[in-house]
Amino acid sequence: MSIQNKNVLQEVFLSESDTTRSVSQMVRQGTARKIGPRLYTRNMSEPVEAIIARNRWQIIDMLAPTGVISYRTALESRPAEDGSVFVTCKYRKTTELPGLRIVRISGAGPAEGDMPFIGGLHMASPSRFLLENLSHTKGMEGATKAAGQKVVEEKLVSILRIKGESELNRIRDLARRIATDIGFEKEFSLLDRLIGSLLQTQKADLKSPVAKSYSQGEPYDPLRLEQFEALRSALARTVLPTRHRTYEPGAAFYNESFFDAYFSNFIEGTEFEVDEALGIVFSGVIPQSRPEDAHDILGTWRVVGSLVELQRLPSDVSSFLDLLRRRHMSILEGRPDKRPGEFKEKGNRAGSTFFVAPELVKGTLTQGFSFYNSLSDPLARALFMMYLISEVHPFDDGNGRTARAMMNAELVAAGVCRIMIPSVYRNEYISSLKLLSNHKVPSSFLRVMSVAQDFVSRIDFSELAAARRVLEVCNAFERPADNVKLMMPS
Repeated sequence: MSIQNKNVLQEVFLSESDTTRSVSQMVRQGTARKIGPRLYTRNMSEPVEAIIARNRWQIIDMLAPTGVISYRTALESRPAEDGSVFVTCKYRKTTELPGLRIVRISGAGPAEGDMPFIGGLHMASPSRFLLENLSHTKGMEGATKAAGQKVVEEKLVSILRIKGESELNRIRDLARRIATDIGFEKEFSLLDRLIGSLLQTQKADLKSPVAKSYSQGEPYDPLRLEQFEALRSALARTVLPTRHRTYEPGAAFYNESFFDAYFSNFIEGTEFEVDEALGIVFSGVIPQSRPEDAHDILGTWRVVGSLVELQRLPSDVSSFLDLLRRRHMSILEGRPDKRPGEFKEKGNRAGSTFFVAPELVKGTLTQGFSFYNSLSDPLARALFMMYLISEVHPFDDGNGRTARAMMNAELVAAGVCRIMIPSVYRNEYISSLKLLSNHKVPSSFLRVMSVAQDFVSRIDFSELAAARRVLEVCNAFERPADNVKLMMPS
């Protein structure tokens, strides 16, 4: 049989006993070239690495027919960093190709749960690859076949968080059935303990911090901790300005607090004219058409307009969570349907951004508090506190207002000028938060918040009308627009 008639459409093909003469003739004629042991291509122009990368799985099928994609390759769903792909088949052999290292491991063929893949290949089931990655691996050149216990624990946590306990139990049941057939009885014993520990029915020596948090009943979101560490690191190494301000009962404090409550609500879409808001706060006038919105302003005012309340700071995790719930309860007191003071029970999002899952809220706040507690500068602590609450989004609603109230409590208690986000500055504020959340880049957030604090520090709030005029001249009340910018008071 000629190679021209066999696998005529394949870019890469294998030279076999019945095609050796035809392949040699193609090579002499310049219509094929060798790219590996018994491996050829008709593509005479592109780099070999590109050809192999495009045909990776077909090549593996040719060299390891009926094999099972296994170990870390199945767990990670991609080749290792050095190009290694691990395949369980009838014999042991390693083939080195440009950009691809095929490591064949002697072991059992397809088992219950393994899924058909390319050609005659199968993909190991989660039950199988979790067992395989718990196996002992000797030192070797290149990537090791088993990812290890810590990675397995993190995979189990991911499955538990996304699919729930029933999926972990299903995986464990299948692993129990196949363990003897594929030779992983000892590994099943460990997997059983790991799953039991995550479900708090057994104990195991866990390696992953996030897995330990599940076994202790306080799971957290590990991705958020990466964001928290990025911000904490930036705050710790940056020399932040200290804009002192004396806070004491009197007109200046109450006027400043009014604008704090006003802007904090405007950012969240609770929009009133300034005169309407003044009537709500200082005269108790509740518009009949918008009673809930009015109570949002009043609730925020009750927190940010109380010097006693703003001088309360958390001393430990317990007092932090109590303060957080109590202030949220006050801010959203007029909206009982939003469950004021109670952590969310359903997931929430803003656009394409999903916030921390309900079951991870308390643990993530607890972990975040440790980062906050490691900072000493009042502004650093305030900014971290604000971002922590904003990013976790622990409540059904009112998260932004609560986050900014917690931030300003840190500042007022330390005698440092509080921060407000004028309406016209909303886009800069939101963009800086997204940049930190999506890319772990804190520089824009620090700059935006410093500008906002500098703006407030330049205004004398002792006379309400005079302060209002300054805010108007500086475009503070304007809606965000490309052609309207926040002006800095002289």
